[in-house]
Amino acid sequence: MAEQTCYEGSAVQSFQFYLEHSGEHKAILQHIPDILPGEFKRIAADKSSLDVMGVGSGGGEVDVKILTMLQSTLPAVPITADIVEGSSELTDNFRALVAKTTNLQKIPFVWHIMSSEDYERQVKAKGDMKRFDFIHMIQMIYYVDSLNDTIKFYHSLLKNNGTLMIIIETADGGWDTLWKTYKKDLCVHPITEYRSSSEVIACVKSQGLKYEEHIIPNSFDITECFNPGSPTGERLLNYMTAKDNFNESFTPETRAGILDLLKNKCSTEKDGRVLFNSTMSCILIHA
Repeated sequence: MAEQTCYEGSAVQSFQFYLEHSGEHKAILQHIPDILPGEFKRIAADKSSLDVMGVGSGGGEVDVKILTMLQSTLPAVPITADIVEGSSELTDNFRALVAKTTNLQKIPFVWHIMSSEDYERQVKAKGDMKRFDFIHMIQMIYYVDSLNDTIKFYHSLLKNNGTLMIIIETADGGWDTLWKTYKKDLCVHPITEYRSSSEVIACVKSQGLKYEEHIIPNSFDITECFNPGSPTGERLLNYMTAKDNFNESFTPETRAGILDLLKNKCSTEKDGRVLFNSTMSCILIHA
């Protein structure tokens, strides 16, 4: 992941491995049906069409479900989708997913293969802002240069009654505890400043924006991280510390400290398994 802020090459495999192991997308997809249909109806009041934007959408697994949910909530309303994603590899995966999802054939997609900051620069240079009814940023706000500028810009793209949805790890969860405790060791490229829901909410409040927060509970098994030589454990530790090789990236003391923290402060034990707390926060910011 050196010198890049989006997933390409081996980082794509690492990301996909994490998604499969953590059940993160499954947890999001389990909980957004309780949150979004009512929100879509509110957004769509008195509108004849809806424009949706996904920022940092990756392979589109969650986007496809969101768009399908929007279609089934408002079957008579035409939808457009703009996707901003810096990884060409993941965008190809997203396009392939759209191609085999019959109900999405009616939706015109515009693909912007660039970072969220590059999209912002492009829009400002053109002076031609397309506005959106619903914009979502799922597990991507860690990678932006300026949290404040990003929220301000994408919020400015919302139409009347629009919503910006940010899904991020929750404050005081396992990720927050790990990355803030070992800030100086972990906060290097590509993530130079770790953010959880507390930073996002503080930023939203400082801009005087209206928001609501919904919790998405999740945990996943990291028992293998404590089994020396376990390939699964090594891959998880590499991903969780954003390193190519956990064992070679830290001193023995730091490695031992991270493992101790993971087991005793970031997780719970159940039936002899270590379950990492990866609860997420879904923040809806209103226009």
